[in-house]
Amino acid sequence: GEGGRCRGGGEMSFDAWYFEIPTITRWYLTLSVLTTACCFFDLISPFTLYLNFRLIVEKYEFWRIFTNFFFFGMPSLDFVFHMYFLVRYCRLLEEGPSFRGRSADFLTMVLFGALLMLCIAPFSSVFFLGSSLTFMMVYVWGRRNETFPMNFLGLFNFPAPWLPWVLLAFSMLLGASPVVDLIGIFVGHVYYYLEDIVPRMPGRFRGKKIIFTPSILKYLMEGPQPLGERERVVFNADAGG
Repeated sequence: GEGGRCRGGGEMSFDAWYFEIPTITRWYLTLSVLTTACCFFDLISPFTLYLNFRLIVEKYEFWRIFTNFFFFGMPSLDFVFHMYFLVRYCRLLEEGPSFRGRSADFLTMVLFGALLMLCIAPFSSVFFLGSSLTFMMVYVWGRRNETFPMNFLGLFNFPAPWLPWVLLAFSMLLGASPVVDLIGIFVGHVYYYLEDIVPRMPGRFRGKKIIFTPSILKYLMEGPQPLGERERVVFNADAGG
């Protein structure tokens, strides 16, 4: 049957749950879990995965540009926490009003965020950027769902745009560095500003799309595009409402 249907009195099988996850989110989850599993079983070392521009340039270890986004630490409660947020908010974005049926645009957002984070990384002490990328998703989702009510541990209610700041404050209370989360918030805001705010402002960029999805990505992921598709601007703030 279809992947989204439940079996056994409402219980959903793992394969049904897994294949119901939208494409980009599913691949990101899979690569992250496989990377962690390989490190846990000593098939690879985290030291071969972390971001190090000196090794990339001098030793040609180009894979580090990508692998640093897929390692979230060894299996632990913290790892489960990160995988939950990855699946939840990546999925809500990818299959929500903003990106439904637009997988190539969603992948472009992820690639834009990853590229900007790689530019910021040399000025920080962050060697694995997966958590920052996940936090970017949380930020963008919150800004596009401003009226969605949230609750933190049953203690207090707040609107969705506050979620990244609540999580940041909570992680700092637990003694974590704010840098990783702040990178995600900053990059998320840059994307949100360029994609949702600038095209609505008066001036030369009004009604124009700033972040373009490469045609090859659209073709590979969504098939041939209708004429004029590249010129169409979607005001995501309206779509999110």
